Amino acid sequence: MGEVAEYVAGLHEPARSAIEGVFFIAREVVPDVEEGRSYGMPALRYAGKPLLAVVEAKTHIGLYPFSPAVIEASADLLEGFDRSTGTVRFTPEHRLPEEAVRRLVGLRRDEIDAASGRRRA
Repeated sequence: MGEVAEYVAGLHEPARSAIEGVFFIAREVVPDVEEGRSYGMPALRYAGKPLLAVVEAKTHIGLYPFSPAVIEASADLLEGFDRSTGTVRFTPEHRLPEEAVRRLVGLRRDEIDAASGRRRA
């Protein structure tokens, strides 16, 4: 089992299914991710760079796309969610819309590709 899978397996409901759902969508958007750690959190990594971490906190779930620019570019889909420079916060009862997750992950993937000179087919 990878770091993300182990982390998710150790969670209790309803946080488990909320976090698992975000990782599922991320893997659909970027199928060639690897599990690892970034900033001490279990994270999906793409092209050797952190793509996304989603972790349970005491009062919320934090989504970390490792890019303030990605959060800013997705602000229109994140109305009603608490966010800061590097984090989007949600709860199992008020989950992020799938469209928002897809945009966050897709933009982060594109950002990583651009920084490394990779081009999408």
